Amino acid sequence: MAASRSVVIGVDSSTQSAKAVAVDADSGELLALGRAPHTVTGSAGARESDPEEWWTALAAAVRAAVREAGVPAASVTGIAVAGQQHGLVTLGPDGRPLRPALLWNDTRSAPQAAALATRLGGPASWLERTGSVPVASMTAAKWQWLREHEPHHADATTGVRLPHDHLTERLSGVAVTDPGDASGTCWYGTATGAYDPDVLDLIGLDPALLPAVAPSGATRVGTLTPAAAEALGLPRTVAVAAGTGDNMAAAVGLGLGGAGLLDHPVVSLGTSGTVFAATRARPADPGLAGFAATDGTYLPLGCTLNCTLAVDRFAALLGLDREDAAPGGDGGIVVLPYLDGERTPDLPHAAGLVTGLRHGTDPRAVLGAAYEGAAFTVLRALDELLAACGLDPAAPDVRDRPLRLIGGGARGRAWTETVRRLSGRPLVVPAADELVALGAAALAASAVTGADPVALTTAWGTGAGALLPPLPRDEETWNRIATVLAAATPTLLG
Repeated sequence: MAASRSVVIGVDSSTQSAKAVAVDADSGELLALGRAPHTVTGSAGARESDPEEWWTALAAAVRAAVREAGVPAASVTGIAVAGQQHGLVTLGPDGRPLRPALLWNDTRSAPQAAALATRLGGPASWLERTGSVPVASMTAAKWQWLREHEPHHADATTGVRLPHDHLTERLSGVAVTDPGDASGTCWYGTATGAYDPDVLDLIGLDPALLPAVAPSGATRVGTLTPAAAEALGLPRTVAVAAGTGDNMAAAVGLGLGGAGLLDHPVVSLGTSGTVFAATRARPADPGLAGFAATDGTYLPLGCTLNCTLAVDRFAALLGLDREDAAPGGDGGIVVLPYLDGERTPDLPHAAGLVTGLRHGTDPRAVLGAAYEGAAFTVLRALDELLAACGLDPAAPDVRDRPLRLIGGGARGRAWTETVRRLSGRPLVVPAADELVALGAAALAASAVTGADPVALTTAWGTGAGALLPPLPRDEETWNRIATVLAAATPTLLG
């Protein structure tokens, strides 16, 4: 194959694995996918990973993608990383991690988050400053936890990075982040476009430890270092984009943003469940994360900790396949599958709850109720999301706007039908897989050509998919779950 073909690499460095796509920069054709696993350790609320393993997995995934694509290394012109949000990477003087990274779903920092939320004028002030109220997932709470529980590591830290920042620095040698991923820290001001000095002072974080903020995730920050080029088997001339967080990259992959779709809601079903939309309205809702998008718009987002993995755990406990579910509401069963605590609603110490069991209960109905509990928890944030976009959720044109359903769960019949039944909305299920990695590939292509990444994915058609008509909304099941959640909070779930 001719080396003149321009190929870009998009990396999705998620909680569970690194995935790299090789994409034709002109057509958006997905040429190949490489992947390598990550290891997550911890119990009793702890969730950690070794960032060195992320780097090893990234290199293996990129090499596999280029090899499977059958293109010469000289064809690769750009690379970008989209990473799991919020994780705390602390670097020592040698630029290597001092300890395993604290991941987004590590809930040990819940007390620190609660204490921070009362400072600086309380939740309203945090919303005005950063767009979000501190919760256990936010990086500021994790840094505060480290200062209180491992002060020797905090004192020895010479650099603080998010997961994608760390990998971009390993690629380019440049300490840089972007507005999208930075907006998930609670120390970046979405109103000012800069780090908030009052927050940094409050948590004792020297701004000199932080990376520079690039104008966007598509900004070209350099080329591969000699060490990175050798590790990946690519030329040193490969352009490196600033990259972004995984949710921001998914939005790019879907064609959401200033050059594409605005105010169109998305539901993502993965390890976490999320609902988000790109909008020009700056969000300020305590139930949402008021993120910035990577292209200058905003990306309000509701996120739950328990989604596909939690439901799969119920299937395993019941000895069922994940597609064996029957609607749980048929037997009056409610499952709140909060196996890792929960972020939305903010119940970091919660455990799973099952109610309504009888001697004759069908295990398939219990599994169906686990799907319903997880889907309900994601969908209950939808009206808040639409309001944050400046829309009336009850308006017919808004109510009938399709949900874009993405993530691993979007490929499952049980997930799709549960979301249709509980939302009462039409769904678009994009045909393309790996939307996070494809969004990162568009950032890489933009770093090479200067084109708008959202315009690129719109032209590539990565967000296109079949339209599923709405089902009548299952109000009875919805109200049953809502009643149990209200009654169980905080006595059983606190």
